[in-house]
Amino acid sequence: MRKLVDAFLSMHNFPVRLNVSAVTDAVLYDMEAGLCKKGIAAGEEMIHTFALPPEKKPANENVIVIDAGGTNFRSCLVTFDSNGKPSISEMEKTSMPGVAKELSKKEFFDQFATNLEHLKNKATKIGFCFSYPMQITADGDGILNGFSKEVKAPEVVGCKIGECLSEALVAHGWKRPEKISLINDTVAALLAGASRSGTGFDYSSYIGFILGTGMNIAYIQPETDYMKRQIVVCESGKFNKLVDSDFDRELDSHTTAPGTFRLEKKCSGAYLGTVAYYIIKAACEEGLFSESVAKALSTLNSLTLIDMDKFLHAPLCTETPLGKLLGDAKASADDYTTLFMLFDAVVERSARYSAAILAAAVIKSGQGKDPVRPVCIVCNGTTFYKTHAIRDRVAGYLEEILTAQRSLYFHLVSVDDDITVGTAISGLV
Repeated sequence: MRKLVDAFLSMHNFPVRLNVSAVTDAVLYDMEAGLCKKGIAAGEEMIHTFALPPEKKPANENVIVIDAGGTNFRSCLVTFDSNGKPSISEMEKTSMPGVAKELSKKEFFDQFATNLEHLKNKATKIGFCFSYPMQITADGDGILNGFSKEVKAPEVVGCKIGECLSEALVAHGWKRPEKISLINDTVAALLAGASRSGTGFDYSSYIGFILGTGMNIAYIQPETDYMKRQIVVCESGKFNKLVDSDFDRELDSHTTAPGTFRLEKKCSGAYLGTVAYYIIKAACEEGLFSESVAKALSTLNSLTLIDMDKFLHAPLCTETPLGKLLGDAKASADDYTTLFMLFDAVVERSARYSAAILAAAVIKSGQGKDPVRPVCIVCNGTTFYKTHAIRDRVAGYLEEILTAQRSLYFHLVSVDDDITVGTAISGLV
């Protein structure tokens, strides 16, 4: 069965157990090309943030926090006490503007202001986690380069997000905010990791990693002859030194921005289920399943990561949608094994690519050479933590690529409310 599945995937240019070390080298080249603008054009944008983690924890401060990314829009008030301990209040969650339908620029920011009505004038500073490609400006604002994750608001591209939000809030009766600081979720995760200092480890550097609806990384770039030491956002989902399978091309053709975010479409939760759907569709047509199972699977019009993941966690359970479908179709043992291997190949590829971009970020940081001072990698995202085997596989590949091969040390950590706390910190520095 393994040979059959491998042959099928290879015939469609889907990588079977790709070489993580080789991908790491390719990502390192792309990162350097993006930083110094030399050599083959980079896919990753390598966005300068002009920022570093604060030397001291904020204290006795209030800040409004906005987290806009993926499918959700969250907002709350964060208060730091005299010891720098944060508390979160007045949290509200709604849908991200521009996901359900296309919005004009005015409609987009008016919806933001409406979503923030419960926080009107409760703080003078706003930390804004806007998880889309931006060019960060020296004043802490962000110019949107383009949307990902299927958000539809084309008039917003090229706008200064903080400035436009400030105008919308004033129009909705707010006092003009003193400061709106734009970051993305990877920087927020990184800053939340830096706030863990004094917890028993003296971390040598920090990385923020997101693998959820989308994927991205931020790390601290050492000073070079062409830039000062600062946090850099890689926009790793745009990495393009890779091969597209037939299934990737099919998925890409149905997205709002074909040809872009090629790595994100191979790894993140927004796309894994759809890639698997096209794989299963082809497998049914090409005889990998018994006739009854192929007929049953061919009735599917779509496939979600949730349903795929339920099958991977409990393939013989008849209470899951796919488990029931196979049970009703009198699936053979080979049918179950084939479906599991095909789904697992999608997850495995995501884990290997994720490990490669993480390994490259650790190497690029120049830190982690002492096991007592490892690099702190703050990981965020339901795809990373909940999808079958991804977290364990990423950890295993990193152990091999970084520690066994290069004597570099790291900690994969989770931080409670990392995006909220990190965004609050950004609004105060």
